[in-house]
Amino acid sequence: MHCSSTKMVCETKIVAEEHEDIAGTKKDSIIVSSSQMWTSSSPSPSAFESKAEKRDQVFIREFERSDHEEVRRIFTEGIMERIPNSAFRGLKQKTRTQFIYALLTVMCYVMTKSYTLTFCAPFILMSARYYYSRKVILNYLDCALHTDMADIEGYYMKPTGSCFWVAVLQGQVVGIVAAQGREYDNTVELRRMSVDSRFRGKGIAKALGRRVLEFAMLNNYSAVVLGTTAVKMAAHKLYESLGFRRVGDTEDYTLPGMTRSPLERLFFQIRYSRYQLQLHEE
Repeated sequence: MHCSSTKMVCETKIVAEEHEDIAGTKKDSIIVSSSQMWTSSSPSPSAFESKAEKRDQVFIREFERSDHEEVRRIFTEGIMERIPNSAFRGLKQKTRTQFIYALLTVMCYVMTKSYTLTFCAPFILMSARYYYSRKVILNYLDCALHTDMADIEGYYMKPTGSCFWVAVLQGQVVGIVAAQGREYDNTVELRRMSVDSRFRGKGIAKALGRRVLEFAMLNNYSAVVLGTTAVKMAAHKLYESLGFRRVGDTEDYTLPGMTRSPLERLFFQIRYSRYQLQLHEE
């Protein structure tokens, strides 16, 4: 199995429940409330409210070596959730594949004349989709955990123009995101964004995305780019709320670790969407 260390797919697992319309290029504070994304300009709250708000504040800071175990856990959890999403939810986007599966079911009846086998055919096909989705995504996860996610300092913290951040809530790492600079086109790529499933719906993904945008502006990059294979629309709405514009899609994308065997191609297909946020013209 071949794993490319320089061109890994941008981690696409972003779960967002809030989709306010927000200008993508405006700088944010690195400390945000989990219930709002901007520092409030209203009068000071009571001491009780102040303590409650402090407990709910999300702090975005740079990655530290001691974070590595939690970072890998959050990343792995996010990737594993993609297995059923790709197998079942992703089929809704594949009209051609639906037609092929329907044709195979009809052929099953024509060839066997068995109502029982024909009834079971769709369940067999869905089981095969789940099996190959699990196989491909586990291979992809293995590639990631043995390349950049195995050496975050080497890939993101040491190179100039790149960085890796964690979101901390109540002293616990609850989210991750990376920015990887690309000198050849003066852009920075947003990568590896993921939020702990227990802390979603608090605006953490949006705060992480904003941190990457702030980093790009401070380092005078011309644009922020990302690629995603996310099936859920929440991720795409999050990108758009941050100011990103979809610039292209690739059907039947090849993930790192895929073999592209006939059966794999029949039972696993994924769409790769590219987004860009232009900060200034070159």
